[in-house]
Amino acid sequence: MRHLKLVLLAGACALASSVAMAQTAPSAATVGSKISQGGNTTGGTAGSAAAGGTSASTIGLGANAISKTGTSSTIGGAGSAAAVNGRATSNTKIRENPQMLRSQSRATAMDGGTWSRSMTNTMVHHNGDLSSWTRSMAHEPGSKPAMSRTRVR
Repeated sequence: MRHLKLVLLAGACALASSVAMAQTAPSAATVGSKISQGGNTTGGTAGSAAAGGTSASTIGLGANAISKTGTSSTIGGAGSAAAVNGRATSNTKIRENPQMLRSQSRATAMDGGTWSRSMTNTMVHHNGDLSSWTRSMAHEPGSKPAMSRTRVR
């Protein structure tokens, strides 16, 4: 049930990005959650930002299970960006090394001087540790930038 809450929270954040696109003032929001129980850890962060006709969202989720037979880890990340008259880019990189899995997602939308950006970095260490952070920002010329950060350790 707790895992479902994390997924629903991340989905709500992504939906908020598309709703925020209709707003005139820049907005940014981030969320995060981590749950550990009996050697199993699940967690992640997500964020979205919107200004003018731009919006950007990212998410990173990871899980680690330690049992008598070994360790099992999984990770995922995604990003999405949209701009009415400008340009939008998003990318996700997932890397593995002997110590951890790592997901890095970035989404940026720009339309003249108006822009939205979101970045998420999630790490699942094979020893059971999980950490994730998200930073979302939005700016429109003539207004104060909106920023939000969330970190889960």
